[in-house]
Amino acid sequence: MTDQTEFLAGLADNADAVTKTLDGLLIESDGHENRVIEAMRYSSLGGGKRVRPFLVTASADLFGVDRRAALRAAAAVEMIHCYSLIHDDLPAMDDDDLRRGRATCHIAFDEATAILAGDALLTYAFEVLADPETHQDARVRADLVLALSQASGHAGMVGGQMIDLYAEDHELDVPEITRLQRMKTGALIAVSCDLGAILGKASEHARHTLHNYAHDIGLAFQIADDLLDVEGDEEEVGKKTGKDQAAGKATFVSLLGVERAREQAEILSRQAQEHLEIFGEKADSLRSLAHFIVNRRS
Repeated sequence: MTDQTEFLAGLADNADAVTKTLDGLLIESDGHENRVIEAMRYSSLGGGKRVRPFLVTASADLFGVDRRAALRAAAAVEMIHCYSLIHDDLPAMDDDDLRRGRATCHIAFDEATAILAGDALLTYAFEVLADPETHQDARVRADLVLALSQASGHAGMVGGQMIDLYAEDHELDVPEITRLQRMKTGALIAVSCDLGAILGKASEHARHTLHNYAHDIGLAFQIADDLLDVEGDEEEVGKKTGKDQAAGKATFVSLLGVERAREQAEILSRQAQEHLEIFGEKADSLRSLAHFIVNRRS
């Protein structure tokens, strides 16, 4: 496994590269529509660990994918993620006013502009993937679009968000919470690895192995988020904490308790790393990410 200091430096470097790619894609206009572009840039270029884009590029590296192609796919995934955060923060959803340590999009701009910014990021992500600049092979581009659309829609992230809204007024058990989080959080994490493999025209076995890895870290990531909501410092986390408990919402922590939840996250992290054995040392950065996910403080 990569040294943690080395891994964090690599994670930061990759985040910078993704930010530069997004900056180059989100070109401002001199027309009246520029306000929505400003909101898109505000929400996309404002930092973050860029875990999902890292999964795209690290997975693509396993198969020798061109760096520019991997970064464009990584940027598309980050656009989907940022759109989901914009909409998740709206008053009709979680009603948050702080994200990544600063005002959420609808506070910095207004609700209507925030909705449009999210819509625009969603659609632009697929435009980027469908562009021949991402990959010369039309079949590869089609597969990228199909995979990301399935992970983002009603059978993935959006469906998970719907279950999350349902959970506000209904008690869910552990299997139901697990399904919720596999859809809401895990689907986009899993497809991030899928995109790297698709770009590299990987074998079905390699894709399946990466998907299993991503499946485990997706759940570990959410459990870590639940722990941060209970134990995290709001300033360090960069958003409000204690919201799930205040709302009486069932989470892994509320159902399992802090210690059992932490233990489960660590089991999933180890399990995820075991899936990577077929890739040898080439997957060390992915192993380090699995470790990082359950030990992060934000």
